[in-house]
Amino acid sequence: MTKYMIDKFMRAVEMSDDAVSRYVADPAGFVDAWLSGGGTPDLPTDDRVLTPEEREAFATVDHAALYALGAHPYLLWHFIEAAHTHEFGDGFGWRDLVERYRADVAPHGHVDYIP
Repeated sequence: MTKYMIDKFMRAVEMSDDAVSRYVADPAGFVDAWLSGGGTPDLPTDDRVLTPEEREAFATVDHAALYALGAHPYLLWHFIEAAHTHEFGDGFGWRDLVERYRADVAPHGHVDYIP
């Protein structure tokens, strides 16, 4: 649809621990629920629309595809960080996630700086 909607979805997940937990538990189900829950008292005409490619990227937690689709790099990194923190443990930590992210998105263009 638009980069705006990709960014809106990432922010909706990343800004809530509950949303992160639900997304991690069932990414495809979370995407479907988010898409169907557009209206609110404040925004009754909130049109939540993702293209099939965008929906698939979120449903499969494919950060390389999201990068290629134009996700905002800052929001994407925080989204990926939130979605993968549960994997941290012996032998895999924040630095490993950074390197995996860099390797995955590198074929799609310049990888933004992450210290």
